[in-house]
Amino acid sequence: MAKKKIMLIDDEQNILELVSELLSNEGYDVITTGSGREALEKLKTAKPDLILLDMMMPNMSGRQVCEAIRKNSKTKNLRIAFLTVAKFSEAGKEKLNELKVLDYITKPFDNQDLVERVKKILK
Repeated sequence: MAKKKIMLIDDEQNILELVSELLSNEGYDVITTGSGREALEKLKTAKPDLILLDMMMPNMSGRQVCEAIRKNSKTKNLRIAFLTVAKFSEAGKEKLNELKVLDYITKPFDNQDLVERVKKILK
């Protein structure tokens, strides 16, 4: 069985390294990228099974990245979960639903909880 691919988009290098190591140890193929623009460029060739997306990044927010992914016919059905320090209001949660975001995991996160939530999304 082919390894499931996860694209991790975060501007914090320590988060990229930690989450990449955690998920690689679980048998996932992890693609890391430090910005929204870089991620959108990589999505022209990469087809991840899940995108873990930081909300607050310079130049292009996670929401803008998510909206761009949803507008592109080739990427609109990709599974996306936010990995963020942001806390969402009810209105914010409704917007996540509109963008078809499957989950949002708050930082700081429990390593095992993160792994379990990723596994649940990828079932």
